[in-house]
Amino acid sequence: MASVELRNLVKRFGSYTALEGLDLSIGEGEFLVLLGPSGCGKSTTMRLVAGLEDPTGGEILIGGERVNDRPARDRDLAMVFQNYALYPHMTVGENIGYPLKVRGIGREERQRRVSEAAGRVELGDLLARRPAELSGGQRQRVALARAIVRHPRLFLMDEPLSNLDAKLRTVMRAQLKHIQRELGTTTIYVTHDQVEAMTLADRIVILNNARIQQQGSPAEIYARPANEFVAGFIGSPPMNLIRGQASGGQFHHAEGAFALPGQPAGKATIGIRPEDLSVIAPEGAPICGTVYSSELLGDCTLLNIRVGDELVAAKVGPEDGRAMDERVGLAFAPGKLHVFDGVTGERRSTFQ
Repeated sequence: MASVELRNLVKRFGSYTALEGLDLSIGEGEFLVLLGPSGCGKSTTMRLVAGLEDPTGGEILIGGERVNDRPARDRDLAMVFQNYALYPHMTVGENIGYPLKVRGIGREERQRRVSEAAGRVELGDLLARRPAELSGGQRQRVALARAIVRHPRLFLMDEPLSNLDAKLRTVMRAQLKHIQRELGTTTIYVTHDQVEAMTLADRIVILNNARIQQQGSPAEIYARPANEFVAGFIGSPPMNLIRGQASGGQFHHAEGAFALPGQPAGKATIGIRPEDLSVIAPEGAPICGTVYSSELLGDCTLLNIRVGDELVAAKVGPEDGRAMDERVGLAFAPGKLHVFDGVTGERRSTFQ
């Protein structure tokens, strides 16, 4: 295991800034997920830690040692990529054992460690096959076994599940989490998929526009997003954001008004999770809208409701679907209404 510390890390490609003043500490054995949209800087951060890119400024420390000038091969880390990167002419066993072979590990020790790594990812009976004979999920497990066979002090994983179908991703998430806990290896995991982040991470770091927007446990980020970007990025569906005006202790919107005490006058945005909305009769409701779509998902029905210029999602019971164009009211669960500044997008200190 190794800690990782990034100090005022900067990376520029010509006039384009990929990272700007990133400060981040990762504890020994922590599973940290870098989450954000394309171009936010998450993959650049991983490549800098790996030694595949040189920083424009700042410091990278692994295990307390500055590694800015140390080549990738000397950083004692293993990477798992999105595209598996397996050698097609080698068997599964040879692919897994290749990192040991290039380090001069003897055949007997190599076979023992290959067998151990393959067993951890349930590939023990496939060691004689070649990559072309494997499914996508099996190939990804070979790539994972090849990473863990060296017993590195740091795992780096760059969107390793993005090429798998939804069912396989669910299975592989469980395997990844179990193996990382079992090995206790410090892990940095890059993804744009917030479901992966929520299910895998000890701590999530959300990036956008080359900067950290928020970091914390999945529960903390879900419950108290720092700004509108985080609120609209985390959750499936994400938090609803309804823009309006605060004045006189009320929130005003074209489709209704309700009490919002303690808020300064001016533009404001309220946030509410789909599961914290109730659909009621429009008479006397705080906010009203028109049903845009009703989708039965099995355990619930997802209603998309047109509220002014915005679509608002509400999760209701499987039997509570509504007709398109039906006029409905929306009510908020107590204590679940978030308030964001309508200009800066930052979370305000109070919420209903």
